[in-house]
Amino acid sequence: MQLDKKKILEYQQNRSPYLMIDFAEEVIPGKSAKGYKDLNNDEWFFKVHWAGDPNMPGMLQIESLIQMCALSILCLPGNKGKVVYLTSASNLKFIKKIIPNCRLYIETKVKSFKRGLAICEGFGLIGKEIVCRAEFNLILPEEIKKYNLKSN
Repeated sequence: MQLDKKKILEYQQNRSPYLMIDFAEEVIPGKSAKGYKDLNNDEWFFKVHWAGDPNMPGMLQIESLIQMCALSILCLPGNKGKVVYLTSASNLKFIKKIIPNCRLYIETKVKSFKRGLAICEGFGLIGKEIVCRAEFNLILPEEIKKYNLKSN
């Protein structure tokens, strides 16, 4: 499954300027998602991070991984347009600066998805070089609610 920006907006809740993905080249529901973000000179964060040395903030790099991976959950039947939240991130690595006028390729994988909790990993590349990576957990609150047990 491929998703252009218009389709991405149908599946997930982030909007400009916080949408950190432009195109999903391959989404395998419940398994993985790959795509990219084109980083132009006029991105809002390049204007403020840092004067004379613009680069993509580390947490926005991780956000791009999260948004791409969330598509693999949101493309499962019945999940289109639902909210997905990040609950934790670990093993963050920022290997090289991401600067204006490049394409950040994003590859993500869902290692496990059960009862609304997804254990995920992803990395970003410029060309063939890995520039960032992370492991993270996502939740689909609407799914988790189905498993909340009530005591008597």
